[in-house]
Amino acid sequence: MMFGSNTLGNGWVVPADDAAITAATQLLMAGQIVAIPTETVYGLAADAQNAEAVARIYAAKSRPDFNPLIVHVRDQKAAEKLGVFNATAQALAEAFWPGPLTLVLPLQPDAPIARAVTAGLPTIAIRCPAHSVMQALLLKSGLSLAAPSANPSGSISPTRADHVLKGLGGAVPMILDGGSCSAGLESTIVAVRDNGWQILRPGPVTSEDIENVLGYAPLAAINGFIEAPGQMASHYAPSKPVRLNVMASEPDVYLIGFGAIAGDDNLSATGDLAQAAAHLFEALHTADASAAVAIAVAPIPHEGIGIAINDRLARAAVR
Repeated sequence: MMFGSNTLGNGWVVPADDAAITAATQLLMAGQIVAIPTETVYGLAADAQNAEAVARIYAAKSRPDFNPLIVHVRDQKAAEKLGVFNATAQALAEAFWPGPLTLVLPLQPDAPIARAVTAGLPTIAIRCPAHSVMQALLLKSGLSLAAPSANPSGSISPTRADHVLKGLGGAVPMILDGGSCSAGLESTIVAVRDNGWQILRPGPVTSEDIENVLGYAPLAAINGFIEAPGQMASHYAPSKPVRLNVMASEPDVYLIGFGAIAGDDNLSATGDLAQAAAHLFEALHTADASAAVAIAVAPIPHEGIGIAINDRLARAAVR
């Protein structure tokens, strides 16, 4: 099956209809990589059991091999073949799957997963996504799909197909265009421990959401080795320097506003944090493509999903 090409590379950008999903499934089953929409950001997917396919993800993204990948599964039954579920994991899966929550669980001894997916760790990061395109691929292929964000490692995450094309171009044989991602931020990552739970990366599912389900607070954060995506100090970064908590426009600086601070763009004029999260990466892409020499961002309330927004912004500002 052939589709129209683009002018920026050899990767195909096609509407994510049934024919394209079938073609993408064939590519994945043949060990290729495909860029696909999810409710969080666009992912770069490969068969998680195929070591050569997983290696293509790392090569296309120039991703460090110590940074593990999230494996996307159809349902909890598929997840239980990969990770060990205790009562805490069971409760979280029942409450938030399918959806933007990733669980870091002990790896099943016989899990059918390429070693590079876990970066050699004794744990695995698993998510059951809610997006219809990703679910259709999982169902049609019967595969578990390793799928980090579909962008060069460390750069701004993609929330539209054209972001993927600009960042990876011909490194991807096919990009399924499913429109803009609804959540706009990567999934919340929760490590399930023997004695509780920890947030390794904040996201659309807040700490308060999780505490309401489990009935108790998270364990204190521990600074240590990387055991999940999104934990590197510099990440989600534009090519231009980023300054945070800026209250007013400055010459040659692209200001991303929030609430009453209008700026050149505004994450949410009404101060809606969910709207701000959905618009964040698109605003950073636009700012990075502008003629400005630097990017500034207005203050974002550090509450609810604002914690996840500020996490991404803090990592984007590290130089």
